[in-house]
Amino acid sequence: MDVANSLSTAVLALVLTYMAVILFFVFRGAKKTKSINDYALGSFLFSPTAVGLSLAASMTSAATFIINPGFVAYYGVAGVISMAVVLPLAALGSLIVLTKGFRKAGQTVKALTMAQWIGNMYGSKRYSIFFAFLSLLLITFIVLICVGLTKVLSASLGVDEIWMSFMLIAFIFGYMMFGGANSMVYTNMVQAILMVTVAIILLGSGYDHFSTGVYGFLEKLKATDPVLAEWKNEQSPLFRDFFEIVICQIIVGIAIVCQPHIITKSLLLKSEAHVNKFLWVAVLTEILFFSVVLVGLYVRILNPELLDGDKIIPVDNVVTWYVVNHFPVYMGLILILGLISAGLSTLEGLIQSLSITITSDILDPLAGKALNIEKNGIFINKLVIIMLAVVSFFLTKDQLINPNLSVGIFAQNGVYAYFSAAFFPVLYGTFRKGTPVMAAFGASLTAVLVHFSVYYVPLTSYMQGPVKNPGIAAAFAIVASIIVGNLLIFWSKKTKTAQLQTL
Repeated sequence: MDVANSLSTAVLALVLTYMAVILFFVFRGAKKTKSINDYALGSFLFSPTAVGLSLAASMTSAATFIINPGFVAYYGVAGVISMAVVLPLAALGSLIVLTKGFRKAGQTVKALTMAQWIGNMYGSKRYSIFFAFLSLLLITFIVLICVGLTKVLSASLGVDEIWMSFMLIAFIFGYMMFGGANSMVYTNMVQAILMVTVAIILLGSGYDHFSTGVYGFLEKLKATDPVLAEWKNEQSPLFRDFFEIVICQIIVGIAIVCQPHIITKSLLLKSEAHVNKFLWVAVLTEILFFSVVLVGLYVRILNPELLDGDKIIPVDNVVTWYVVNHFPVYMGLILILGLISAGLSTLEGLIQSLSITITSDILDPLAGKALNIEKNGIFINKLVIIMLAVVSFFLTKDQLINPNLSVGIFAQNGVYAYFSAAFFPVLYGTFRKGTPVMAAFGASLTAVLVHFSVYYVPLTSYMQGPVKNPGIAAAFAIVASIIVGNLLIFWSKKTKTAQLQTL
């Protein structure tokens, strides 16, 4: 009990100090934020290292550091192959290819948001508004991060989860009303450095398990449950076979970078010469971050039954249990700070990009004159952030009380639907000039319809259990959108040819 009290006191002091540091950067950034453009893209000259670390911190969130290791603890090596090998290879490869093209095109079309980029690229305000509304699905990812941070802080501070989530959301959304990109790149850089430290500590904490080599490590897993050491886990809802572990994750990984807080990060660079260094920093840091899911295997070896007293540890609580129970107080403090950083880094990017999207791409075209957004843009954006905070709190509360296995499933369902719809227009807008808006819009609409049909009808044998894998729905949605988009391109060409022949 004394250890728990000393940890709570130390964590409280640390969190208050951390809050003060964040507020310092926010105040510094807010002084330079004079317009909605400054809030979205910043007015400072950022170094490629700072932006690269900011991207790595944004791309890797509470999902990677707090939630995903829980899946690995439950389902074993199959989860590691899926989330730490296949997905990162596809995502980082896609990031390198798409970033360069997207940045060049983004500079040309002068976009602040993903919705604007797509609307400007295809010359369609209606398509831009469609994507702006589709961006609201990203609230599910905000909820995932809020749940992850709540779990860590409530356990370490001994505070009720609902109250903790309320205080957390009030603080984070509160400071995000001000600095925007000017403060976020610097807070993300600090957070990324903390995350690197924590990733090394967490991965190093299982060193003893490898005393007899990788084979000996796998034998320890087999002693707990033989299926944990297999490349697939037919008992899981997520890692049952090659299609689910590899094929789906490659498709999802390639498309996953088409999220506004990831793909638009390159627009913060002021010079084309900085792109390669930015990508090197981001990719190398990401490889380390994705590896953190191995901690789930450490937990399973230490705690074969995944019990906390006489209760089963939920998927979303596995890392929190490990940090609170396995490390001395001083080490626990560093880890808790890093886990908070992992959540805040992505959460800040999501709040910034989503609020800008609602303000600039929904309210401005639909009610810009009535609200006088040109003059009141910053104030309107603050009201939007308050609205997002209220919605996020009630959804977070629901996921804390009634999760379907994990908040990760809830978040993936929303986020995967979004980037499934974004993949075709981003890919073809970047690399295939002259793609008709009809083809891009048809592909996006197909992706949304297929994703939610596969998930909710449900379609295919994969989706029949009580816990469904959103990756399956997203993979089918992405493939269907590419097929439909290309058919519409072909039809458009054929129609134009026929029209020319009749002239």
